[in-house]
Amino acid sequence: MQLCANLSWLYRHLDWSKRFEAATRDDFRGVEILLPYDHPPAWYARLLHDAEQSLVLINTPIGPGRGRLGWAAIPGAQAQFQQAFDQARSVAQATGCRRIHVMAGDISGMAREACMDALRRNLGHALALAESDDLVLTLEALNRGDAPGYFYHLPEQAIEVLNLFDSPRLRLQFDYYHCVKEGLDVPSTVAASGPWIGHVQIAGAEGRHEPDLGLHGLLEGVSALPGLGYDSWLGCEYQPRGMPADNLAWCQPLRDCGVLQ
Repeated sequence: MQLCANLSWLYRHLDWSKRFEAATRDDFRGVEILLPYDHPPAWYARLLHDAEQSLVLINTPIGPGRGRLGWAAIPGAQAQFQQAFDQARSVAQATGCRRIHVMAGDISGMAREACMDALRRNLGHALALAESDDLVLTLEALNRGDAPGYFYHLPEQAIEVLNLFDSPRLRLQFDYYHCVKEGLDVPSTVAASGPWIGHVQIAGAEGRHEPDLGLHGLLEGVSALPGLGYDSWLGCEYQPRGMPADNLAWCQPLRDCGVLQ
């Protein structure tokens, strides 16, 4: 595996135009961007090219009000979802990004069955386009403390949706931070989720800073990934306590055991 830098989190101290080169100087070769929609897709493509970076993951756009955490599971918001997904596709096409995290939405006060039906319909639409664009879509469970009302807060709930489609283009985005915040046993949850994992992210549970691999079974949980068939990127989605490059010692145990390149 290789580390990738979440530019939206790691380099908040820099203007966006400076973040790509900063990640390259810090020896990252892949980056994530939460919401790359403040500039035209060509702008992101140019900065990625100049910094010799690969864009690994983006999220679908979010909106105000009931779309604040996405549109995919919001009944009656099919048009908003399709517009959001088309925006994400435009960025993916311009930059070569192959993974799009489909944001399900905050369903507070809504009937879950109606939300599941909306999600099923919207994902069916998106998967047809993903096939033509050679994309992989991901679903991520967000913990209830940070995202109350989100459609799924446990990996097993997202996997339930994956099983409705059984498509290699729809995968689980597994975030160790959300797993710990939900009080789950990390090694056993990773083992149970392994067949569906298509991208992983990590952060420390306290303050969402650099992770301490000695806590919560994180070292065991991350080290298990290659044996479960995952050997791609490990997304650093956290707020560093200082400069990003000065605080990467947390990952040394993963290098020592050969999990990270």
